[in-house]
Amino acid sequence: MPVDKKKPSSGPGPRRDPRPARRAGRRRLAVLFCAVALVIAATFVLAVQRSVPPEGTAAEPIPVAAPADPVATAPDSLQDRIDSLLADKAGYRIGLALADVSGDAALTFGDQAAFNAASTAKILTAAAYYSLVEKGEARLDDPLGDYDAAFQLQAMVNQSNNDSWLLLMDAVGYPQLIAYASSIGVTYDPEENLLTPADMARVLKQLYAGDLLNAENTAELLSFMQDTNNEDLIPAGSQAGIEVFHKYGELDGHLHDAAILDYRGSSFALVIYTENAEGMEASGQADTIRELTGLVEEALFPPVQPGNRAG
Repeated sequence: MPVDKKKPSSGPGPRRDPRPARRAGRRRLAVLFCAVALVIAATFVLAVQRSVPPEGTAAEPIPVAAPADPVATAPDSLQDRIDSLLADKAGYRIGLALADVSGDAALTFGDQAAFNAASTAKILTAAAYYSLVEKGEARLDDPLGDYDAAFQLQAMVNQSNNDSWLLLMDAVGYPQLIAYASSIGVTYDPEENLLTPADMARVLKQLYAGDLLNAENTAELLSFMQDTNNEDLIPAGSQAGIEVFHKYGELDGHLHDAAILDYRGSSFALVIYTENAEGMEASGQADTIRELTGLVEEALFPPVQPGNRAG
């Protein structure tokens, strides 16, 4: 930036009184301050006027932030359709829970008392063992029986092997398994093996959301829940294009399936527990699970066309 240079003096001139110049400078400053103050005041008044709606006009509402965790929702008609189907299946207990993976609540239908969870509880055991691995208290290559823990986990979930389940429960420890279930909001005693449909939905939802295990172990466990040794329940009732991860259970009149349904980024936990009080599987239990699956999917995933069942 160029600097102004004073012209060389040609010699001393007459002395001038500096006071008039100072007074003039003060007046200019005062005028300038007044102008600035007026501008600020005018801006404030204009802002207030703009923030107040004209007389007789309703104030525009301030948008409310969307909740971080939306709860599971479904059309009201789903309740009526499920209630109607359950009324036709009065010969045995049926409990259903539905939970949005991104939400914090479950919708429940039918009997919500605890059931013998049968083999659906194997997911809880698997998650507990993986949790020990992530804490450095166990390893996937630890020997368990004739194989290692990794083999037993896959056999327990994918093939529903009961020997593998017993080995893994012993490896975790019953008190530790009870404590782990409690830490994720579920009351569970492996000696009794009782869970409500909502309990199981809570486990699946947290698993799929990645809240239980790291990404690698989550992906591995979910992979065991596909192409299992029994695809005749929720997977058979599901429609083409919907990805299903599930664990079924079958014991003394209990027939269950617990699944994650994923369609175009929308993911729900669906748990259907059924019990025939006579202690043996009734012919209609499997059909009921498939029918309920269809009703739920048609309500949650409208783009999927009814009747377009997966082959």
